[in-house]
Amino acid sequence: MPVDVILGLQWGDEGKGKIVDLLSKNYSVIARFQGGPNAGHTIIINGKKFVLRQIPSGMTREGITNVIGNGVVLDPKVLKEEIETLEKAGLEVKSRLLISRKANMILPTHCLLDKYYESRSPESKIGSTLKGIGPAYQDKTGRFGLRIGEIFQPDFMKKYEAAKAQHLTLLRALGFTETPDDTEWLASIEFVKQLKFIDAEYYINDQLNAGKNILAEGAQGTLLDIDFGTYPYVTSSNTITASACTGLGIAPSQIRTVYGIFKAYTTRVGGGPFPTELHDATGDYLIETGREFGSVTGRKRRCGWLDLEALNYAIMINGVTTLIMMKVDVLNELEAIEVCTGYVAHNKETNFSALSFGETIEPRYKELAGWQSSLSNISHADEFPQALKDYIAFIESHTGKEISLVSTGPERDESIFVGSE
Repeated sequence: MPVDVILGLQWGDEGKGKIVDLLSKNYSVIARFQGGPNAGHTIIINGKKFVLRQIPSGMTREGITNVIGNGVVLDPKVLKEEIETLEKAGLEVKSRLLISRKANMILPTHCLLDKYYESRSPESKIGSTLKGIGPAYQDKTGRFGLRIGEIFQPDFMKKYEAAKAQHLTLLRALGFTETPDDTEWLASIEFVKQLKFIDAEYYINDQLNAGKNILAEGAQGTLLDIDFGTYPYVTSSNTITASACTGLGIAPSQIRTVYGIFKAYTTRVGGGPFPTELHDATGDYLIETGREFGSVTGRKRRCGWLDLEALNYAIMINGVTTLIMMKVDVLNELEAIEVCTGYVAHNKETNFSALSFGETIEPRYKELAGWQSSLSNISHADEFPQALKDYIAFIESHTGKEISLVSTGPERDESIFVGSE
């Protein structure tokens, strides 16, 4: 069977956790292919909230195997905390979690390096979560990172102390004197040794050959991609469909459906360009009504209108086959809704890539009528208010893609399939 991919089409926080949880009943394996504990995939089931940071979002359903792929950078301390929290909530984790031995680890000194880089000056801030993600990926590409499979090697502590000393030497040379307390981190290594480690590329391909359905789960969002996002205000990994191949060890020909998730409006955390950002009462309304605060950091998210120029860019980069729209209920009370249909710079049309090179652009807007009604009692797309139907049709006409699912609230069952599911 082929692999399906699910990922975000904006600057992250699109609601991927809920949708992975919802769709996971159709799959045998859910596999995370990139990112680290800066991700926060939130799932709400019967009022109970789960925030998954490194563990795939299929963990909330029984009978599903969850794989952490080699493309993920993994913090053992955070993983231990995450597993213990899920187990306290009554979920069986250890027997259903498999970890690639090739996943690189985040060390305590990676977090210190992250803190230093972000503190250099206000101009250099990119909005890092300070979880050590960037420095860990730097070590990985520099070929001196530590892989999680190395914790079983007899010389692991020697390798760890060498990596720690290298980081501290750099920090001292930069004038940064803070020293990490790695006691809990090292204790977490012993805990993590209880878990199941695999060569994920063999496992995934064996499952495919056995006819199993696999869903590859991405973290962050397309517009934060290290190559194709709003550089340098991006994350440190590739967040696009192609990363599922390198992050799990699967061939591009194995990919079938690409689910692209986006909010009915746009949000962003941290610095960087945001053409449709609202600095008015409507922006405040979106923040409060949408509870737009980071699930990991608690930071307030910047909010603005839906940006179809950016959305079409993300669809193109990812080869999206079907769209999923989240948080339409946040727009319920608005009388009018603006949608960005393109950018203008120097009196000429321009595209999304202009944002990575500091160009000043002006968004073009189309105003649509709001539906000004609750969606709480709706169970079928035919029951949508006409204005919401028009909103969906407008997006579909400008993207050329069908919206197959609309989320009308945070709960698992507040999800309406549209068209051919």
